[in-house]
Amino acid sequence: QVQLVESGGGLVQAGDSLRLSCAASGRAFSSYTMGWFRQAAGEEREFVAAISWSGGRTHYADSVKGRFTISRNSAKNSVYLQMISLKPEDAAVYYCAAARIAASRSSSSFAVAPYEHWGQGTQVTVSS
Repeated sequence: QVQLVESGGGLVQAGDSLRLSCAASGRAFSSYTMGWFRQAAGEEREFVAAISWSGGRTHYADSVKGRFTISRNSAKNSVYLQMISLKPEDAAVYYCAAARIAASRSSSSFAVAPYEHWGQGTQVTVSS
C-alpha cells in the first residue's frame, strides 16, 4: 500500500512558476511509475505527466510539454512537478498517483495506465 500526499499548490499569476511535491509512504515506492493528473472545475481529470520507476523515462501531455518537468527522488520517496510559464488554463486540482507498469511498456502508456493509488490533491490557481 502506498499513501500519497501532495503539497505546493497555491495562487500565482500567469507566467509565474510553481513546484508541486508528492510525498509517498509505504513500501516499494521505487517500484511504481508516478504520475501527475489535474482536474479543473467542471472538467474531467486529465493526465499531465509521469515518470518511470527508475526515473529514466518521462511522458507529458502536449499541453504542458516544455513548461512542466516531472522528477523523482527515491531516497526521499518523493516526486515533483516543476511548472513554469503558468497559464490560467493550468488552474486545477493536481493529483499525484502511483501505478505499477511493466518496464516493457512504452512511456506513452503512462498516460492511460490504471493508477492504483491517489493523493488528495492540491489546488493550483492561476490569475490572468
